[in-house]
Amino acid sequence: MAPKVLVSDKLSETAVQIFRDRGIDVDFMPDLGKDKDKLAEVIGQYDGLAIRSATKVTPTILEKADKLKVIGRAGIGTDNIDKEAASKKGVIVMNTPFGNMITTAEHAIAMMFAVARQIPEASTSTHAGKWEKSKFMGIELTNKTLGVIGAGNIGGIVCERALGLKMKVVAYDPYLGEEKAAKMGVEKVELDELLARADFITLHVPLTDQTRNILSRENLAKTKKGVRIVNCARGGLVDEEALAEALQSGHVAGAAFDVFSEEPAKENALFNLPNVVCTPHLGAATTEAQENVALQVAEQISNYLLTGAVENALNMPSVTAEEAKVMGPWIKLAGHLGSFIGQMTDEPIKAINILYDGVAAEMNLAALNCSVVAGIMKKFNPEVNMVSAPVVAKERGIQISTTNQDKSGAFEGYIKVTVVTEKRERSIGGTVFSDGKPRFIQIKGINIDAEVGAHMLYTTNEDVPGIIGALGQTMGEHGVNIANFTLGRAAAGGEAIALLYVDEPVPAEARAKLAETGLFTQIKPLQFDVA
Repeated sequence: MAPKVLVSDKLSETAVQIFRDRGIDVDFMPDLGKDKDKLAEVIGQYDGLAIRSATKVTPTILEKADKLKVIGRAGIGTDNIDKEAASKKGVIVMNTPFGNMITTAEHAIAMMFAVARQIPEASTSTHAGKWEKSKFMGIELTNKTLGVIGAGNIGGIVCERALGLKMKVVAYDPYLGEEKAAKMGVEKVELDELLARADFITLHVPLTDQTRNILSRENLAKTKKGVRIVNCARGGLVDEEALAEALQSGHVAGAAFDVFSEEPAKENALFNLPNVVCTPHLGAATTEAQENVALQVAEQISNYLLTGAVENALNMPSVTAEEAKVMGPWIKLAGHLGSFIGQMTDEPIKAINILYDGVAAEMNLAALNCSVVAGIMKKFNPEVNMVSAPVVAKERGIQISTTNQDKSGAFEGYIKVTVVTEKRERSIGGTVFSDGKPRFIQIKGINIDAEVGAHMLYTTNEDVPGIIGALGQTMGEHGVNIANFTLGRAAAGGEAIALLYVDEPVPAEARAKLAETGLFTQIKPLQFDVA
C-alpha cells in the first residue's frame, strides 16, 4: 500500500506533483492547517505531513497521528512544531535549511546597505516631496569591518558577499576551524574581539539556550561606538530593549531587523526609532526560495517514506540515500542486537555500551546508536522507534556510550552491545555477511554463528551430553520445525548456549518440558522483526 501524505499549507503544484510522480498518495489541502480541529480529525490517516508556518503541530494533533512517521517543514524555522512531543511519538521532524540560504543571505546584505545609507527614510522623505539631501549622510561598506556571528550555511554566504564588497570580515563561530576560516578568507575571533572591532554586526545563528540574547545589554556595551547591527536570523538573539536604548544614546548608529522576539510584531522597542530598518520576516520571501523549499521538502519526505533516507532531521541523525543503501543491513543488525539484549533483560538498565569495529566504525554511528537503543527499548514500549528511543532512554536515566576501533578480528566489521544493570552485564555481538544478512556472532563472550529469524529460542546449560537430543526431541513432539540450530561453548564442560531459529513461536508447554529435564539453566523465547 502506497504511503499517504497530507499537504496542509500552500506548496507549489510542482512540489505536490513530486509526491504523485513517486507513487505516493497525496492530499493537497492548503487551508487545512488553519483549522486545528479538522486537522486533528483527519491526521490519523497519514504517514507524512508537509507544512509551512500556518500549520501548528501541537501535542493534541500528534496524539491523533497514529500512522504519522514524518513531518516536513518547507523552510528553516520549526517553532510551529512541538518537537519534543513529535520525538516521543516517534515522528521525524525535518526542515529545509538549504532552499532559502541565498535568499536570506541576500536580505541581510540588502539590510546592511539600507541602514548604511538610510534608504527607507530617504525614500519616505522624497515621496513626501522633500529634498533633504544633507539629512541622509551615509557611510560606505568598502573597507569597513563586518562581524559575522555564526559562519555556517547562511553566514558563510554573507561572508562571501561581504568580501566581494571589499569589506574586512571577522567571524565568531565555535564550530569554525582555523583552516576553514582561512579558506573562506575570514579571520576567526572570539566574541569580545568581534564586538570591539566590527563596524557592522550580522547574526546568523539559531535561537538556543547558548545564543539567546547573545547581544545582551552587557555585550552591546562592548561594541564599537557607531556600530550598525543586522538581524535576519531569529528573534531573541538581541536584547531589543537594550538595543533601543543604545540607539537613542547614539552608541549604536543604526539597526536593521527582519525578525523579532515576538511575531507578528505589532509593537516593539525598535519601532519608530531613527535609522532602524524593519521588515516583516522577509528573509526567505522570494519566489525562488519558496519554490526551492517546497520542492526540497517533497523530495525529503518522499525519500524517507520510500527508501528510509533521513535528510535534515532535527530529532534524529540524518542518513543519506547512499548511506541508507549501505547501512540498511547494519541498521537492521543494530536493531536485532538491541532487541536480543532487551528481551533478555528484566531488571532496570543503567548503561548501554556499544562497540563498533572495522567497517562498522566508519559508518553513521549516530543512526546505528538509535537503532540499538530502539531495539532495547521495545521491551519496555513496543511503539518505540529510532526517533523516540533516545528520548525514552534519557527519561529512564540510561547512560549511552560508544567505542570505535579498527578491524580487530576475522570479520570486516562488527557491532557489540553491552547492557549494564545493578546485577550484571550482558553482551551480544553481530556482523553482516556478504549476502547482506545480519548474524549473531557472540553471546556472553561465546562465539557462535546464528542467522536471525522471526522466532528463536535461546537456552543456556552446562556443556554435557544430551542437550541437542533434548532440544530436537522436544521441538518435534510439539510440532515446532527447526530452521537453524547453533551451539557454542566457553570451554569443554563449561558454560554453553544454544540458539534455535524456528518456524513458529515455541509454545509454553514445550518450554516447560525442557525445564523438566533439569539440563537447562535458562530457556528464553525471542522474537525479531525481520521484515
